[in-house]
Amino acid sequence: MDGHDTLLSPAGIEALRTALVRANFTANGIAARLGSQATGGVARNDFRAALRATTDGDPLATLIRVFICEQTEPEAAVTAALAPLSITEALDAGLVERHGDGLRMGLDLEPYGDDWWVLADVPASARPGRPLHAEHVLGIGGATQTMIGAAVRRPVETALDLGTGSGVQALHLSTHARRVTATDVSRRALRFAATTAALNGQDWELLHGDLVAPVAGRRFDLVVSNPPFVVGPGTTTHVYRDSGRVGDAIGAELAAAAPGLLTEGGTMQYLANWVHVTGEDWGERVAGWFAGTGLDAWVIQREVADPMAYVNLWLTDVGEAADPQRMADWLDWFDAHKVEAIGFGIVSLRRSGHDDPVLRVEDLRQRVQAPMGDRIAEWFDRQDWLRGRTTDGLLDARYRAADGLRLHQEATMGDDGWGVDRQVLTMPHGLRWTEEIDPLVLALVGGADGRLPLRDQLALLAVAHDAAVDELTEAAGPIVAHLVERGFVEPVQP
Repeated sequence: MDGHDTLLSPAGIEALRTALVRANFTANGIAARLGSQATGGVARNDFRAALRATTDGDPLATLIRVFICEQTEPEAAVTAALAPLSITEALDAGLVERHGDGLRMGLDLEPYGDDWWVLADVPASARPGRPLHAEHVLGIGGATQTMIGAAVRRPVETALDLGTGSGVQALHLSTHARRVTATDVSRRALRFAATTAALNGQDWELLHGDLVAPVAGRRFDLVVSNPPFVVGPGTTTHVYRDSGRVGDAIGAELAAAAPGLLTEGGTMQYLANWVHVTGEDWGERVAGWFAGTGLDAWVIQREVADPMAYVNLWLTDVGEAADPQRMADWLDWFDAHKVEAIGFGIVSLRRSGHDDPVLRVEDLRQRVQAPMGDRIAEWFDRQDWLRGRTTDGLLDARYRAADGLRLHQEATMGDDGWGVDRQVLTMPHGLRWTEEIDPLVLALVGGADGRLPLRDQLALLAVAHDAAVDELTEAAGPIVAHLVERGFVEPVQP
């Protein structure tokens, strides 16, 4: 682990793994023990059914009660469940802690995936009233899952996780990257990541430093980051949340660093917040982050929050929702900078090597179906295909309409019957695009079955709709390019 200590000794990690495997303390093992009703309750922090299903006192039941249901259990039962890991080492590492007349979890030990475990700090919700450590290490939360689902999962030689925390992103990178590097500004977080890696039989390069500083001058095929993106005045109280940068500057900083981090054809993806400033177009503002980078960029806004809801969310996250002064100070900063809302989304960048990088900044709230990684990779593929085609090339290609397209029509009843006012084509899956179209485009998409080149298809449409074929041909290039980019029609490879 490149000199970074683990929370447990190497022998202790082996002993803990033995205990977890022996007890079948895995995601599948827990689900089989609890059943669907109790498992669903646990996902909602309702532990009643899970507690009723774990009264036997065997190792799996004890581990579920301690690490899943947040209970205090007798020391003898916890000792037996963790064996051959000694209870002394478990206490020294903080894995469990004394509470009342028994032991409870001191760290969050979460079974994850098919056969992984992730170690993190206990969340604030499980310890009401206890302030979070300044270098609190997050487990698997909503933002973590968003980044996991958005990452492109194609095989690569080298991958980098910026701000690794407990190491969750690095775990996923290890499934399709031959070498994984991870950085963090917190040495404490690196200890957790090193422990997560060792517990799962992984060997990562772990480097201490602020974001990209530890890997200056190096390039990677894939870079992912769930950084401390929270927007505010630039103060740092919790490193997982606060970057120390003012406003949303960390998003711009990562964009500026991306060209120097990526190999040719490499991809960088990160989560970000950005401010919506009164009188400014938020999309133009975010697009400015990528000016001059030479990278293809696709920014997807997934959520927008008003300042009050935003501040309340992040103060609650660290157990400080009851501090009115902190809330007032934060809201005053937003007011002073005319921030009317805060956006959240995913930035995907690619070093394509072209002189005409593609830049799209889009609001896709309520229309994104996770996971997104494959959709993002396919979007970049379509950009490559389009960039390599002249207008004649587009006209000579054959296209097939995407599976599952739906058409929604709005019509008004008149003297001559129903008159169609509006037609909207929708994608029912993936990014769930919607596109208002006219009858000719509808006919074009409807006739795209992969058999005829577009040029021939347009000739037939011109006859059917009494239109000039030259006019259709001239207009078709940009329309078809847009439909291909969105995925409404797909090129059929010969």
